[in-house]
Amino acid sequence: MSRVRIWITAFGVYLLALTPAFADKRVALVIGNASYQTAGALANPSNDATDVAVELTSLGFEVILGVDLDKRGFDARIREFARQLEGADTGLLFYAGHGLQVAGQNYLLPTDAKLDRERDLDFESVRLDFILKQMEIDREGKTNLVILDACRDNPFSRNLARSMGTRSASVGRGLAQVQTGVGTFIVYSTQPGNVALDGTGRNSPFTSALVKRIKEPGQNLTTVMINVRKDVLDATAGRQVPWDHSALTAEFFFSLASAPQTLQKPSLGPDVTSDAVKERLRKLEDELKQKSEAANIATSAVLAQLKQRHRQLEDETKRDRDRLFQIQRDQSRENNQDRRLALTQELFSIQRQMSRRGQDQRELAEQIERVQQEVTTKK
Repeated sequence: MSRVRIWITAFGVYLLALTPAFADKRVALVIGNASYQTAGALANPSNDATDVAVELTSLGFEVILGVDLDKRGFDARIREFARQLEGADTGLLFYAGHGLQVAGQNYLLPTDAKLDRERDLDFESVRLDFILKQMEIDREGKTNLVILDACRDNPFSRNLARSMGTRSASVGRGLAQVQTGVGTFIVYSTQPGNVALDGTGRNSPFTSALVKRIKEPGQNLTTVMINVRKDVLDATAGRQVPWDHSALTAEFFFSLASAPQTLQKPSLGPDVTSDAVKERLRKLEDELKQKSEAANIATSAVLAQLKQRHRQLEDETKRDRDRLFQIQRDQSRENNQDRRLALTQELFSIQRQMSRRGQDQRELAEQIERVQQEVTTKK
């Protein structure tokens, strides 16, 4: 392989390494329903969802956030989530709010749900199995995480049980345990068939422990959940025991930086740095300038355009990273929920911009590959 080809190949690999899209695509649907129209408001779920969304975004997830969703809004978020799951390596569902089990099936409840009779379940609620199906379609070998802080004691269960008469025994406490496919990990805020506590702080005891533990470096999912379980047991004096069911076939890390080397993107070596690549590009330009052929002059012009586009993408990414850092600092100091939500939405917008820029960087790398082929052909 010629030095020209080595230089351009290194540049293409370097660009791929810069883009967040080079890492696994991770998508999360985060919903917190608190303001129920027929059951009274819950204290924590909107805070729980917002805080979980912030942490997941900082960990590289593309987050779809929904707070106080009615049935129409709930369905719309699920549809958006299903579309984003195409091509995703990891899908995550976090739900905080009211949920119930009937005859072994789990139902998540929008804020406008009215359950006067059993048949209302199919029209007024969202079956958990339906969301799980969307997470599994055409995603064999991928990872699915489901986190449910929805095991509260609630009036929906009691009202429904009264309307069902002799069949009221099918309405269980909390949520039912779900049998999942390979690659899925389900977490309940308390053991199946039991109810969780709301707590007295900003977050429920479960979510409070979760947002604390998922950002700790060096911890895989199993360790995170063990620590969450310990925290919740301490916070509730042993009354609530988080539960999980795993069908994973490999370790999962919320923080990719904490994953073992085999799970991270390939090492590029000490010499493939920004400065080193720029120096190689400079030498490549010098070599092309020494040649008189018109084709080489044209190649030099293309290379100059690619360098300019690369600098532009680098500058835009730096500005976005600086702003993300500032938003995260502001969120840690902000107590106003509306302002905190606005910061979260801005954070999501910036993340989407960075994701689109990742596609631009991949296209730039493909252009460099084509230049490489042209130069190699002329050698």
